[in-house]
Amino acid sequence: MLIRTEAPADILTIDRLLKHAFPTEAEANLVMRLRENGKLTLSLVACTDEGEVVGHALFSPVTLNGEDLSWQGLAPLAVHEDYRRQGIAAELIKEGFDSLRDFGYPVCVVLGAPDYYGRQGFRASEEMGFDCAWEVPQGAFRVAELVEGQCDGRSGRIDYSPEFSEL
Repeated sequence: MLIRTEAPADILTIDRLLKHAFPTEAEANLVMRLRENGKLTLSLVACTDEGEVVGHALFSPVTLNGEDLSWQGLAPLAVHEDYRRQGIAAELIKEGFDSLRDFGYPVCVVLGAPDYYGRQGFRASEEMGFDCAWEVPQGAFRVAELVEGQCDGRSGRIDYSPEFSEL
């Protein structure tokens, strides 16, 4: 499995993958809007040995109390149903973390399954003094420090880009 940054030729394949991976087209539409508005920090794809795109992870800017600290949000994350439970999503996250760290992005947040994202290095935001702009179940909003100490002395509300409001 090869993890790489998206190429222009991948855009329609990513769109199809997202439309099949989620119950509605909302996530696919979100990615298109973020791309059109220049809000993609990092877009990764997972490819089979034959070059077929079977996974996608997107990272985009978030703010803390309205301040841009170069923090990122992971959303969406998708793997084709025929390739799930093979560690592809975890590899996309790991590669994403490594790339974000290399580019100087110190923190990543996610909204999702607490058990799964806990195993990927995300901690419950409540434990760290952060909350999500939306009302979400306890433990579902999570934070990963990619550079140690970046959350120290900070607290407050984390907001995603306005494009997420349309989900």
